[in-house]
Amino acid sequence: MPVQRLPGVVMAGSAQDADEEARRGILLTTVGKAVAWARKNSMWPATFGLACCAIEMMAAGAADYDLARWGMEIFRASPRQADLMIVAGRVSQKMGPVLRRIYDQMPEPKWVISMGVCASTGGMFNNYGLIQGVDTIVPVDIYVPGCPPRPEMLMYGILRLHDKVQREARVK
Repeated sequence: MPVQRLPGVVMAGSAQDADEEARRGILLTTVGKAVAWARKNSMWPATFGLACCAIEMMAAGAADYDLARWGMEIFRASPRQADLMIVAGRVSQKMGPVLRRIYDQMPEPKWVISMGVCASTGGMFNNYGLIQGVDTIVPVDIYVPGCPPRPEMLMYGILRLHDKVQREARVK
């Protein structure tokens, strides 16, 4: 049975040594890539649902779409247990400092997904009461467009974030 080569995995020695190590279950890679793979496959999102986009975010975690496939079945209520913040919906001026405080309480490394046009740019609500883009408060890694975006779009954004985390391959 031939050895299946995994992308990003470096095997040492000759092909015969590699085949023997693979049969024994030994694969070699860098620590940074292993850590990035673990981070990618064990993200714990903190929900920050503020409007109609939150319903679509909840649907993405339900049985029909099943975020558990990527290790994200548990949405955390505590920011100290989460490393991904999904901002779903419009952010009011009063909610801005709360959002920043929750972001600051999250452990490093942390990522943010801006879900919906209201969170990303203020949407159709161009007034003094709403923040015109959550990126003025916290750094955003992925923008998911739509009003409201479908669960499939959120899942696509999460997969793009997984790609970004895997590419970074950083160790802190």
